[in-house]
Amino acid sequence: MPTIQLITTGGTIASRAASAGADVVASVAGEELRASLHDPLAGIDLAVDDFCRVGSFAIDLPLAFALAGRIAAHVARPQCDGVVVTHGTDTMEESAFLADLIVPGDKPVVFTGAQRSADGPDTDGPRNIAAAVRLAAAPTARGLGTTILFEDDFHAARDATKTHASRTDTFRSGEHGKLGEVDGDRVLVHRRPVLRRTYAPERIEPEVHLVRLAMGVDGRLIRFLVADGAKAIVVEAFGRGNATPGVVEEIAAAVAAGVPVIVTSRCPEGRVKPVYGNGGGKDVERAGAIFAGDLTGPKARILAAVVLGLPDGRDRLRAEIEALGG
Repeated sequence: MPTIQLITTGGTIASRAASAGADVVASVAGEELRASLHDPLAGIDLAVDDFCRVGSFAIDLPLAFALAGRIAAHVARPQCDGVVVTHGTDTMEESAFLADLIVPGDKPVVFTGAQRSADGPDTDGPRNIAAAVRLAAAPTARGLGTTILFEDDFHAARDATKTHASRTDTFRSGEHGKLGEVDGDRVLVHRRPVLRRTYAPERIEPEVHLVRLAMGVDGRLIRFLVADGAKAIVVEAFGRGNATPGVVEEIAAAVAAGVPVIVTSRCPEGRVKPVYGNGGGKDVERAGAIFAGDLTGPKARILAAVVLGLPDGRDRLRAEIEALGG
């Protein structure tokens, strides 16, 4: 009988209102979540670890790093066959990608949650947990790395992004597509991720920041972050990695000051590539920026924070970003 570890962290799946019209807050314990399942999950042993109880919008890099460490500790136990993590959807894609980067081995790690609170008449939490447990217990899920499961579809942590503020099928993998689906008690794997790397950082670097460009935005935010002690800056640029002249100037100044700048696209699909001049991606490249392929801004930030936690992380940063960016 497979043994699956359920780690609960709060989020909408564990939230309810204390009274009619009151704030919805994370308050449901892990054992109560397990008791809410309608599926008996026959033949699977499910243990519970109540890690924390917060909305995922309140999770920061150190807490997400601690969660990944807890997952790794469970995975290391011989009696654990896989891990399911319940987590809020707001930052799930970041915690899941962080776990994918630092949890070793081939045991399945599955993140899931809900878009409707635990006290909602049509809450989606119990069915998501049940499907996630079935995925984590499936032999075919070994080697997939960390995945995100919602509405029976599961996605690679590197690729998945929350795409809708409230719909229950919010997670999508854009042009990459899902890895597979859970159909009742069957787990169907359609593809396996190729772009995966794991690391063993001693710490995570919290001073990695994200700046999103819009029409006419200048470089003052980058200039402030450098002065404020940033260790790296991710810029969500236009299209293929283009920026305003003021931003290009501040990227060059940041790199000269020893602060790496990583460029992603604010477009939901496609890759950054230096093509355009006159302030475009070619000038961004000449300014010394690192191009992050098709990684999103939040994912590039997570990768940089992990790599900079390595003893030789600054020397490896460009190579690791370019390798995982595809």
